[in-house]
Amino acid sequence: MNVLSYSINTLKGLYEISGVEVGQHFYWKIGGFQVHAQVLITSWVVIVILLGSAIVTVRNPQTIPTDGQNFFEYILEFIRDVSKTQIGEEYGPWVPFIGTLFLFIFVSNWSGALLPWKIIELPHGELAAPTNDINTTVALALLTSIAYFYAGLSKKGLGYFGKYIQPTPILLPINILEDFTKPLSLSFRLFGNILADELVVVVLVSLVPSVVPIPVMFLGLFTSGIQALIFATLAAAYIGESMEGHH
Repeated sequence: MNVLSYSINTLKGLYEISGVEVGQHFYWKIGGFQVHAQVLITSWVVIVILLGSAIVTVRNPQTIPTDGQNFFEYILEFIRDVSKTQIGEEYGPWVPFIGTLFLFIFVSNWSGALLPWKIIELPHGELAAPTNDINTTVALALLTSIAYFYAGLSKKGLGYFGKYIQPTPILLPINILEDFTKPLSLSFRLFGNILADELVVVVLVSLVPSVVPIPVMFLGLFTSGIQALIFATLAAAYIGESMEGHH
């Protein structure tokens, strides 16, 4: 009973975390809900970039691949390798999910450094990378949680829950706690790194606007790509773990 109560409190905590605000925000009223307009606008831009690039590049596949087609095929092979390494031989159905996570986070992170969001003025707040908002990272982490629960249940049925009492029932609270802390760690890691990177660049630009921020921005691009890879790799690892049934 205590474990169930703790799990419910943890889920409530995740919901409350999604309401955390850093700075000012521009809101839209949709029905009875209040949403962060900045996140929706920048997320739509990222989605348009991804869909537009894919459609333009692969709408007419060539026997001798073009440079763009080669690039997308390389990305696909890379995502397949990551999925196969972490999930195993049953990785196939999960490639689209892992690939979507990786590409959305990667382009979102880079958009914070490469797109001139600041020149677009809003009534309140300012535009930034979608992953610079805790709502986005929590949503991605919760999607990952739903995915690995679905993977385990679809393969093992209710027997999936047997993992919580392995290797001994004494570890039941710890095993349950582990599953509920995974989305927390995923969301805070991504949010913290992207927010810190943008804050460092803003501070350096205000102090030394000429030369110093440039190498820091390149370093930020590198770490942004690494963060996307880490998130996608961990998501695939959690899915593989739930299907295998061991830690």
